[in-house]
This record gives sequence, structure tokens and C-alpha cells, in this order.
Amino acid sequence: MKNKLVMDGPVVLIRGAGEQASGVGWALAKAGFRVVMTEVAQPLMVRWPVCFGTAVSEGRWQVEGVSSSRVEEPQECEAAWRAGEIPVLVDPDLTGLSLLKPLVLVDAIMAKRNLGTKRDMAPRTFALGPGFRAGTDVDVVVETNRGHHLGRLIYHGLAQPNTGVPGEIGGLSKERVIYSPTAGIFRAKRAIGEQVSVGDCLGEIEGGRQTIKVVSLINGVLRGLLRTETLVAEHVKIGDVDPRGLEDYCWTISEKGRAIGGAVLLGILEGGILSALVAKSH
Repeated sequence: MKNKLVMDGPVVLIRGAGEQASGVGWALAKAGFRVVMTEVAQPLMVRWPVCFGTAVSEGRWQVEGVSSSRVEEPQECEAAWRAGEIPVLVDPDLTGLSLLKPLVLVDAIMAKRNLGTKRDMAPRTFALGPGFRAGTDVDVVVETNRGHHLGRLIYHGLAQPNTGVPGEIGGLSKERVIYSPTAGIFRAKRAIGEQVSVGDCLGEIEGGRQTIKVVSLINGVLRGLLRTETLVAEHVKIGDVDPRGLEDYCWTISEKGRAIGGAVLLGILEGGILSALVAKSH
């Protein structure tokens, strides 16, 4: 029988509960931090099986042995932590920040721009990817671009700029990602974990008077797909086909998520910073 996850360390607030945010949340929860994640009311998550934000609609969700549960008020977080769960709070504007009083705040929204995170929101602040200046917007920026510098901690300046091109997996880049050709209601026709081929219909978007089919551009395993009946805007990521074809990758945190999660953990622990922050807070 597995021991229940113990979360009795300092509070870390993570803005966002999507794929990369969940890699960070998973790593910090496993390390014993009291992680709380905030989300919007209707998050768009292509790889929702590995996102703690799925708890927003499901009530509870588990990613690789770590559970999350939706809470309605910041005061409910303590009960979730005692149960060994990550509380997920619908609070995109951080109205509960003063009650949660996190020692560390991580902006993991992955919007490629700053949606309101400020360096003074917590004693130690991090942000993932482009859109933030380390030393001004936050204390530390974490590089999220795949390649040699993935997971690098940046203390002054910017992460690499957004290329607009998906990272390469299995030798393929933009071909593996599916975007909505129009705005409307997305209805899934295939399921995550299924093997798909070029031209297979993955779903349909009903927009106004027309319904447009969305097809796979490559052969592989369907690693991510928005949930059916999701309202989408035009040119929004709705699917992800992995040319490596391994179904196990659909249900587990990606190498990118693990690298970023480990980087944030290192940034919190390095050089005795955490001990100094805890002592200062008391």
C-alpha cells in the first residue's frame, strides 16, 4: 500500500493547471510543498489526462499517482493538503492571494505574455517561458523552448522568444499539432491513445452554418485532443499527434514537463534560498 503524499512544506501557488504547470505541480507536491493551482472556469487543455486542471470539470483528477481536487475557496486548501491532494481553485485574477500567502508563486499559464503576475506577489516568483523579464517581472524565468537550454534558470533578462513553431518530436514539428480552422463548437471523433493515420478525422467544428472536419496530418498516436463540446476560437490548438506512436506517452508527464518541473524545484531549493525565505516569513 502506497503512503499518502505528505504536503506540509511552504505554500507554492501555481498560476495555471495545464500540461507544463502540472509538471511543475507534480514535482513540487512530490517534494512535499503545499501546492495550490489556479485556473480559469473553462480551461483549454489538449493533454487533459495529464493536467491537474481537469479537476475543474471532474471534481478530482490524478496524474501519475498525485491527486488534485477542485476547491471553491482558499480556506478549503488546508483540507486538501491534509488529504495529500493539490487543491485547484478557479481564481484567474488571484483574488485569494492575500489569504493563501504563498512563499513561492509560479506563473505557468504559458500565454507567451504576462497576464498580470508581479514580482511582489510572493517572496520568490518564477515564470515559465517568454513574456517575462527576470529581475523585473519575476525573480526567475524558466526556459521552456525545447533543445539545449530547456529548463535553464534565467535570473536576468528574457527566455528565448516564441517561435510560433511547435517543438520537434520524432522528427516532426508543425505537422503534429492540430489547430482549429474556424471558431465554433469542437466535437471529438477519436479518443486520446488511439493510433491514427494521415487523413483520419479527429473531430469536427460546428461554426455557424457549416461543420468543418479536422483531420490528422501524420501517422501516430493521438496524444492530446480537446474534450468534446468545447467552444474554441479560430487557430487554437485542439490536438496533438505523436509520431513516436507510444500510447504510454499519452498518460504520463512529458520529458519537457519533467525538465521544467525539476528546474523550478531546483530554483526554489538552490543556495539555501528556501530556508532564508522561510526564516524571513516568520
